[in-house]
Amino acid sequence: MTDSWAAFGADLHIEPAGGGLRSGLTNALREAVRTGRLTPGTRLPSSRTLAVDLGIARNTVADAYAELVAEGWLTARQGSGTRVARRAGVPEPVARGARARRVPRRPVHSLLPGSPDLSAFPRAEWLKAARRALTAAPDAAFGYDDDPRGRIELRSVLADYLARARGVYADPERIVICSGFLHGLTLMGRVLRRRRVRGVAVESYGLDLHRDLLTGAGLRTPCLPVDELGARTGELGGTPGVGAVLLTPAHQFPTGVPLHPDRRAAAVDWARSSGGLVLEDDYDGEFRYDRQPVGALQGLDPERVVYLGTAAKSLAPGLRLAWMVLPEDLVEEVCEAKSGFDRMSGMTDQLTLAEFIGAGAYDRHVRAMRLRYRRRRDQLVDALAERAPDFRVSGIAAGLHVVLELPEGTEQSVVQAATWQGLALDRLSRFRHEDAAPGRDGLVIGYGTPSESGWAGALDALCRVLP
Repeated sequence: MTDSWAAFGADLHIEPAGGGLRSGLTNALREAVRTGRLTPGTRLPSSRTLAVDLGIARNTVADAYAELVAEGWLTARQGSGTRVARRAGVPEPVARGARARRVPRRPVHSLLPGSPDLSAFPRAEWLKAARRALTAAPDAAFGYDDDPRGRIELRSVLADYLARARGVYADPERIVICSGFLHGLTLMGRVLRRRRVRGVAVESYGLDLHRDLLTGAGLRTPCLPVDELGARTGELGGTPGVGAVLLTPAHQFPTGVPLHPDRRAAAVDWARSSGGLVLEDDYDGEFRYDRQPVGALQGLDPERVVYLGTAAKSLAPGLRLAWMVLPEDLVEEVCEAKSGFDRMSGMTDQLTLAEFIGAGAYDRHVRAMRLRYRRRRDQLVDALAERAPDFRVSGIAAGLHVVLELPEGTEQSVVQAATWQGLALDRLSRFRHEDAAPGRDGLVIGYGTPSESGWAGALDALCRVLP
């Protein structure tokens, strides 16, 4: 039950109070209304939806709602759902010895990019796969694994899946399992330094965490400009001291554009002619809506491209499971680096994921989530067209986020207004490389992050803060 409460609190930021499941839920909701965390007029999820999110009986939620309606904290009307009562008092915080002073609200909703809907994790199917995997597992699977590449069961099914779904040439002997994408990038940073590489080019928009990790490995990170065709990989030859490039070719993060075919070819040509490497971050390649799948860049030259994939977006980041598909001459070096850094990834989760993929559950889950995220994407685009028809929305054909362009000079004020409304948002400039030219104002809106019950409220909050 701790996990259920945690899932609920992540959306509404409440904590259970008092003994008993129903009374704990009732007290938590009452306190959220009393303190203003749930504002008057806020629509609550249906009793069925909330019960599913929490993993409890629907009657428990219905009874809690009914008690709060009777007390006047909530209202319930046919066709309107359950809402926070308009007359519910919301006290202003009072400074000691001074008049009332406004302070920013804690986030009630999050549209930050980078996370899937965690409430949709396929718990029942995962549990079935775990049972089957553990029943069939050899005793040696629970000991110290002699192979730093990871369990052969997972590497074998990944090779088949990646070849079929992403166009990756993936021999099981060339796959290394990692504890997340950052683990894999850390290993590559160490290997590149041992090869006396001085710099890794990165896209002018991307995660500073990735740049910081490479810098921490002793590597420079000059930036390649990104435009409507993706990173300008033709400029790699004029970037001195660079022995590798980190790209998000299927769906550039955060701008959302796919790398143009000519630029994909230019990246591979540069790697061949210079002896360099392309590090391909395929972070959400499974999710596309209005276009044919964009295959992995690795398929153009498996000996010059390091493919990095992850279960963080398709399943959940908490699994800490990712994989690298390596050129043949890199396998031994990466395994050596992993042996001296973090030799083993969790064996039981590797075996479970292998069973989950092999039984077809992974494909079914991805298809279901693709439909869910497409519906959200459509609702978001429609709402923005109505609320901000003059603002351009881009990066909508795939992935779990879009970019909303804002009038020049308004980015910071919109994010600040969202903070006051209890909505967590990311501005586009946060992802811009420090050496990149000034760019447009915008928001990076992650529509995959909210739970199913929290999505409508997050979308409403976004529309309220747009200029």
